[in-house]
Amino acid sequence: MKVGILAGGRGTRLAEETELRPKPMVEIGGKPLLWHIMRHYAHFGHKDFVVACGYKGDVIKRWFADRLATAGDLTVDFAKGSVTPHATDDDVDWTVELVDTGLKTATGGRIKRLRRQMGDETFMITWGDGLSNIDLDALIDFHRSHGKLATLTAVRPPARFGHLDLDGEVVESFSEKPQTGEGWINGAFFVLEPDVFDYIESDHTMFEREPLEQLAKDGQLMAYRHYDFWQCMDTLRDKRRLQDLWDQGAPWRMDGSGPSS
Repeated sequence: MKVGILAGGRGTRLAEETELRPKPMVEIGGKPLLWHIMRHYAHFGHKDFVVACGYKGDVIKRWFADRLATAGDLTVDFAKGSVTPHATDDDVDWTVELVDTGLKTATGGRIKRLRRQMGDETFMITWGDGLSNIDLDALIDFHRSHGKLATLTAVRPPARFGHLDLDGEVVESFSEKPQTGEGWINGAFFVLEPDVFDYIESDHTMFEREPLEQLAKDGQLMAYRHYDFWQCMDTLRDKRRLQDLWDQGAPWRMDGSGPSS
């Protein structure tokens, strides 16, 4: 199943990191956030990626091209003026299409611009700034079980402030960032049928607005509830939190590895 990753936004709330690179290329543990997301999908056997580029898309293209050229063994033939890569590290055997989807294109427009690459089969889409340990096999099984056009992953984000239970002025309990205290939100990690493209009008369409709203009205949108780890990276604070989690073992790494990888 093909996986589309939206990686074209400006990431203005993370300007300290995104002035020179798109947000999905901000590094956690020495690797771009985009790489972490792709490793997650690849763990479940989904290795055919389509990356929707926009803002500073050349940075993404250069990273993948350089990685292919330098990650493994090389043969440099000075007589022919050629460089031939022979192997890559970290057992990566992905196919990655890097598609220019416009500098100012909205999320829905970026998805629609991937229509040719996705073809006529069920496909997956996610944002390039969110990490999770979601069981993708279970997500796909859920999607296939209901027969609707679209499935999103519903998550409970970690609260940004400590939760207090008060009795008058007495603090009866204090919980720092209780995840279960938050409501359900759209955590991306979509599974979609090709007919979803017809719900997207133009480049200016935000997927989170009219398309999802209309899919819900038509009874074609289902939510897969994910109760475990999920974290997006919108701010420098989020980036630091993800780096701390990486240093502690990286809960989004489904293969059990972490900082050593």
